[in-house]
Amino acid sequence: MFRQLLLGGGVNIINIAIHALVMTLVVGVARRAAANKSHPSLFLIAIMIPTVSVLMTTHTLEVFVWALAYSLVDAAPPGSNLVYFAFVNYTTLGYGDVVPVERWRLLGPMTAMNGVLLFGWSTAVIFEVLRKALRSDVSKDTR
Repeated sequence: MFRQLLLGGGVNIINIAIHALVMTLVVGVARRAAANKSHPSLFLIAIMIPTVSVLMTTHTLEVFVWALAYSLVDAAPPGSNLVYFAFVNYTTLGYGDVVPVERWRLLGPMTAMNGVLLFGWSTAVIFEVLRKALRSDVSKDTR
């Protein structure tokens, strides 16, 4: 069990680091963009599409990190699609058509825990980007 916790914890830390880097960049870009906009509605569209796209890409990268970890320790039965398996765990979809091998069974729930936390973090960032965008609208209207 200690090996599972160690590996899962390590992958969690890697994914948290990836997420922290991307979230910092997304919020920084949104903050700078909000200061230089001329058409509020177009700006909102122009900022939200890339923001959500970057977040989805980041989550996909994090799924690939999990798939790589599964591959390194042979956590799934031979012939399993590890990216699919990682996506099912990370999103907590849980089809159950691929089950981890017994000695790595804790990696699935750890992947799900990581996904849930990072999806929540992404949701908070989306709201922060919206807040920044809408806040600058209000401040311009009150001048």
